[in-house]
Amino acid sequence: MNSTPGDFGSRLTRAVSATVKSGLSGLLISPGPDLQYLIGYDAVPLERITCLVICANGSTVLVVPRLEFLAAQASPAGSLGINIVTWDESDDPYALIGDQLPRDDSRAYGIDDHMWASKVLQLRAAIPDRDQTLAGPVLQPLRMTKDAAEIEALIEAGSAIDRVHAAIPHLLKIGMTEKEAAAAIGAQILAEGHVRVDFVIVAAGPNGASPHHEPSDYHLAVGEPIVIDIGGTMPSGYRSDCTRMYSLGEPDQDFRRSYAALLEAQAATVRAVKPGVTTGRLDVIPREILAEHGLSDYFIHRTGHGIGLETHEDPYLMAGSELVVEPGMAFSIEPGFYLAGRYGARIEDIVVCTPEGVRSLNNQPHELTVVEVP
Repeated sequence: MNSTPGDFGSRLTRAVSATVKSGLSGLLISPGPDLQYLIGYDAVPLERITCLVICANGSTVLVVPRLEFLAAQASPAGSLGINIVTWDESDDPYALIGDQLPRDDSRAYGIDDHMWASKVLQLRAAIPDRDQTLAGPVLQPLRMTKDAAEIEALIEAGSAIDRVHAAIPHLLKIGMTEKEAAAAIGAQILAEGHVRVDFVIVAAGPNGASPHHEPSDYHLAVGEPIVIDIGGTMPSGYRSDCTRMYSLGEPDQDFRRSYAALLEAQAATVRAVKPGVTTGRLDVIPREILAEHGLSDYFIHRTGHGIGLETHEDPYLMAGSELVVEPGMAFSIEPGFYLAGRYGARIEDIVVCTPEGVRSLNNQPHELTVVEVP
């Protein structure tokens, strides 16, 4: 995977400032999206610990196994002036990490939210005189607002998954199984520039009532709605995620009427995105519209989630949230309805809040795509 785009020096500076503001002595960051975001190092999670130590006093050290030194040095981290400290098989890397924290600072330190439990416990044993807490509350506000390079990466991801959806009508055939359709779509995701297929949901007929349905041996049939929710990882490390609805032949009129309401609800929510609106309000809007059509009880999940180096990250669009949307925030708008035993439907776009309002990163038609059958 290519290096993650971004101004890593600025990100580290902001991370140090956020650490100071949080009252923590430092942050310990293991391989995962936080490490990738901060220094562009897409380290492989291994049983041997790699850890970025960010101290409130401004010191930054990357502790790596000796056999990972060249990989770390070749990443953007190698040009940031970060001190890379290596450890050998006979060393205690957890004590070494603890030694990087200021000795005269007994305050708690934060550990990234993705760190393996085995490593968390070994750090606790190696640094027994300090409390642990999560680094998420310190780093999430930084990652939640995307910079220009991140937005460009998400635009590229959105265009790539749009091309996949444009090809899907040519891939669906009467009688093929959901698994067969998913395999063909997964190959198309890779063909359109992704380096990894993260998920392919193909949920036909009654299976569409399960939002996270795993493709099965169920056969695609005439007139049954098909939920297709797909996403992958681009060379930049940034993700795509988009849902569209398909049908092999015309569905029944009840579905058509319900789908028209969903179209209205999704479009109205996208239009409402602007600086100052709360993520809670964006969750209310589609529910109010679906309620007018008797469908609100069948909308059983939040309206959206943030996206970036993870498919699901802050911010989350859910009931009661008072988080205020700001320019640079990127998230999904994906209302749906799910009628057990009959069918389901969902429409999903990734959008970015701009100073002027909203930009949608997915631009394939939102209407139901009806594939002609012989």
